[in-house]
Amino acid sequence: MAIKPLSFKGDSKKAKKRKHRSDETEQDGHHHHQTSTSNRETKTNTNNPSGSTDPSSDDSWTTPDIPSDVAGPTVLILADTTNPTMCLASDAHGNVFASPMENIFESHVETAEPHDVRQVWVASAVAGTADGQISLKASHGGYLSCDGIGVLGARREARGVQEGFVLERVPVGEDGDGDGDGDGKAVVAQSSSPSSSSATRYRLRTAAGTSTGKGRRYLAATVTTTITTTKTKTKTEDQTTVPHVKKSEFDDDDEEEDDSHKSRQRKINISLRGDGEAGDPGTELVVKMQARFKPRLQMNKATKEREKVSRRELEQAAGRKLTDDEVRRLKRAKRDGSYYENILDLRAKSKHDKFAS
Repeated sequence: MAIKPLSFKGDSKKAKKRKHRSDETEQDGHHHHQTSTSNRETKTNTNNPSGSTDPSSDDSWTTPDIPSDVAGPTVLILADTTNPTMCLASDAHGNVFASPMENIFESHVETAEPHDVRQVWVASAVAGTADGQISLKASHGGYLSCDGIGVLGARREARGVQEGFVLERVPVGEDGDGDGDGDGKAVVAQSSSPSSSSATRYRLRTAAGTSTGKGRRYLAATVTTTITTTKTKTKTEDQTTVPHVKKSEFDDDDEEEDDSHKSRQRKINISLRGDGEAGDPGTELVVKMQARFKPRLQMNKATKEREKVSRRELEQAAGRKLTDDEVRRLKRAKRDGSYYENILDLRAKSKHDKFAS
């Protein structure tokens, strides 16, 4: 119980003195903020001394080495479309269309990256398929599908036979010069970019044809070029009137061509279908995926996680306190695969394991 001084009736109450500590509080808070910031920086540098980024959080875009590497966010670039380079995209209504790529360096296809969420598809392997089928899910939740006549869409929220695709690698020596099938459709011209051939080309096999032989059908881009010519007459500054002369005498074709200006408008329309043949260069794709979903990087990450072991775990396994040299030797043995042999040797030397010889 706190002891208070005696007080009598009628004594004047003394006002309590207030301590002005606003400046001291601000200084203490500033010092605490600097200390916590330095502690966080020290902790970050200790955990990552080399300053390198974690591969599991790498959001950069790369190309797959083999078709089975494709997983996670994926971009399907139409390799033979130029000015601009196009990619496969889908809107919120499930319509599949060709979208221009804006993030590209000097028209090099392998440097293209998506700038719109509609250009990104989430690829995942279909379990139980012998040919390694994948499904492509759009940003709005619909799966890319192709029916029996080659019509593409992304309206279904469940996977079926039409939602299965197979990614095939184009052979290196294949020229891919297709002359079309004689139905009047213009085929996409092969890219003239010098670096476009450096990226690995793929084809996306659809469910429009058979799974074997010449009946296979692929995703294809067909371009149609429309040229519209318009004439615009120019007005002359000197306008003279000739009396008693009919207007029809001056309506000559040559004079109309001199006083008119022709303008041509070129419109390019790219249509996407799923019934293209393998010889059509419009079927070639450049696939980009996020680097952190590559199986090789994931295996390296899992290996590093297995190799990590703390000093406390080593001492618990050895049954005693360890020196720095012993900790380094055990960590090296963990990486080399001789971890348990070294643990048994330590136990035998310290005589903590009665079964050790």
